[in-house]
Amino acid sequence: MVCWFGSFTGDVIRFWIGRSYGARLLDRFPRFERPVQTVVRLTDRHYVWMILLHRFPHGVRGLAGFAYGISRLPWSTFLALNFVAAGLWSGAIVSAGYAFGQFSETSINNASSGLGIVMLVAFLGLSWLLSRKLDQIVERY
Repeated sequence: MVCWFGSFTGDVIRFWIGRSYGARLLDRFPRFERPVQTVVRLTDRHYVWMILLHRFPHGVRGLAGFAYGISRLPWSTFLALNFVAAGLWSGAIVSAGYAFGQFSETSINNASSGLGIVMLVAFLGLSWLLSRKLDQIVERY
């Protein structure tokens, strides 16, 4: 839920910034004009898919919410689609993290079981070897 809320809120804030200050910020930072205008054009044509998928490709997310604010996309449409998209994204990310955690825990437990047996054998072998050496030392004196 926290991941969902954070993702949703971050995009709403970027949308608001784009809606309120978009033109002025692009005048101030002209190097972002081209990528933002590209996202605006894509949004005007494919806003449903853009909002649902913009979180996944690297580099698009940071400018997408801002560009949505500059586009003609209404607030209500953006909020509804962004809510759904944030849920899908957070569900996918949290599920992937959970699956990785389960996999790594199983792997570490399996490895630690094997490592434990190896360490036990090494300890017993070293103990046996040291006890023989100690017996030899005691016999000399």
